[in-house]
Amino acid sequence: QVRLVESGGGLVQTGGSLRLSCAASGSIFGINAMGWYRQAPGKQRDLVAAITNGRSTDYADSVKGRFTISRDNAKNTAYLQMNSLKPEDTAVYFCNALVVLTSRTTTSVWGQGTQVTVSS
Repeated sequence: QVRLVESGGGLVQTGGSLRLSCAASGSIFGINAMGWYRQAPGKQRDLVAAITNGRSTDYADSVKGRFTISRDNAKNTAYLQMNSLKPEDTAVYFCNALVVLTSRTTTSVWGQGTQVTVSS
């Protein structure tokens, strides 16, 4: 069984920074893309940033220039550095990974989420 465990959320003031981590564990052959999503109360879950195995990245327009996604393949871990945080960044942040279980099987795995709250 594969698990994703997020950490690093918390309460920060406007303009502050946080760094989220997402560590994958279990029977993993490899990991393709990893991504961070967020969901505010009453809203849908949206993609914030994604990174491929080759480290190509993609960002939501609302976070470009403020957030940076990275990964450490040796540790099966992804990071999200969030700078210049705004109250509208407040949400539960979820990590997702496309995990390669065998040479023929890939599955999508979600973490449990970590709360990020930005006070004005």
